[in-house]
Amino acid sequence: MTIEWRNYAATGAYDELIDGATGPRPAAKTLCEYLASLSDEELHERKTAAELAILVMGITFTVYTEGGSIDRAWPFDIVPRIIPKREWDRTEAGLKQRVQALNLFIDDLYHEQKIIKDGVFPAEVLEQSVNFRPQCVGVSPRHGVWAHICGSDLVRDKDGTVYVLEDNLRVPSGVSYMLENRVVTKRVFPELFEYQRIQPVDDYAPRLYDMLASLSPRPGDNPSVVVLTPGIYNSAYFEHSYLAQQMGVELVEGSDLEVGDDDCVYMRTIQGLERVDVIYRRVDDLFLDPEAFRPDSSLGVKGLMRAWRKGNVALANAPGAGVADDKVVYTFVPDIIKYYLDQDPLIANVPSYLCMREKDRAHVLANLDKLVVKPANESGGYGMMVGPHATPSERKRFAELIQKDPRNYMAQPTLSISTSPTLCDDQMEPRHVDLRPFILSGPTTYVTTGGLTRVALRKGSLVVNSSQGGGSKDTWIVDTEGF
Repeated sequence: MTIEWRNYAATGAYDELIDGATGPRPAAKTLCEYLASLSDEELHERKTAAELAILVMGITFTVYTEGGSIDRAWPFDIVPRIIPKREWDRTEAGLKQRVQALNLFIDDLYHEQKIIKDGVFPAEVLEQSVNFRPQCVGVSPRHGVWAHICGSDLVRDKDGTVYVLEDNLRVPSGVSYMLENRVVTKRVFPELFEYQRIQPVDDYAPRLYDMLASLSPRPGDNPSVVVLTPGIYNSAYFEHSYLAQQMGVELVEGSDLEVGDDDCVYMRTIQGLERVDVIYRRVDDLFLDPEAFRPDSSLGVKGLMRAWRKGNVALANAPGAGVADDKVVYTFVPDIIKYYLDQDPLIANVPSYLCMREKDRAHVLANLDKLVVKPANESGGYGMMVGPHATPSERKRFAELIQKDPRNYMAQPTLSISTSPTLCDDQMEPRHVDLRPFILSGPTTYVTTGGLTRVALRKGSLVVNSSQGGGSKDTWIVDTEGF
């Protein structure tokens, strides 16, 4: 049975490819017609080819369980998600605006804190932030940038409006899967790239390298750049090794580096010590330097913060950038944009309730069955409660948690986030999706053309995280102008 788009079971949510009233959206017309021309056998062959490519390429992610760590093949759906280029251009401008304001905000918090003095941002939110690092006060990173790599999660509501769901400013992951998704899709559907203007994504690694190189404290054409990984047991190790390989730089662990008497960082090599200029760190703040943070950390480098504070090495992302990576701080981002840039946000926040506010807290506690409740600093889909899908005992537990520590929780309406056709058991079914574009900030700002589309593979689920049963799709930014 070939695909009949008129029989596609729309859910009532906005669908990225199919308009329930008129059929395939203009930017998706070529793809949908092509898919409809394939037999069941041909579709199955394409799906099998993708799964085989993922195994051969070694694309994995790690799930932490009570029994330890399990490496799994990357779950991938062969049907791309499509966004028209004209729409994407607006989104790109909004992301650049947002990251610029957030970097100004972080820099202000570690210097004069004008935004607090002017009454725009509450002092108590900063005082209770678990990601504010006193060790970073007074430091001025190059270009005034703290969050060099940002992954902002976007969702689309049923009316087609795009919202920012959250900003990931500490050690955002997922870009390697965005790049590999494109490689796999080109293997599965090479013919489609001949007839459509699909924007490329393969310039990310060179752009990442150029941005990192621009941070070097030593002038010159060939700075020493390394990727610092916690090691092979980290869930994102595939990405760490992939990016190092793509950039042509060394992948190191903390034990490979040392800080000399001159407060410079050196890498151990078979030729001896070699100075390091820039570290793209994939290690959390608290494990970076046992001298400055956790003394029991074996993942970091003793004296690294001392070297960074003196300007002898660049760290990306800068320690302390996570002060803006807080779901409570997120609710103030529209005010932050207005304060620093004197502009209205080009992309809206999801309407949010702060449990630290008495009125908001009362509303949340009275409507736990309708809201999504999130802790301030968890990631990966952990620690949250989706009210409509939660049991009475889960809602009761969250009510107690909110009352015990209101600063740590915020809530949002349960959005009817958009769907995209997904191949499930040889049938095309709608599944909910989000999008994580990546923004690089240095001397200039660059946004990936599209990003990592994550898909909730379980029917009816809104949870897209791979650690929670989600998968991903290739994301096509399609230029239809002139076609």
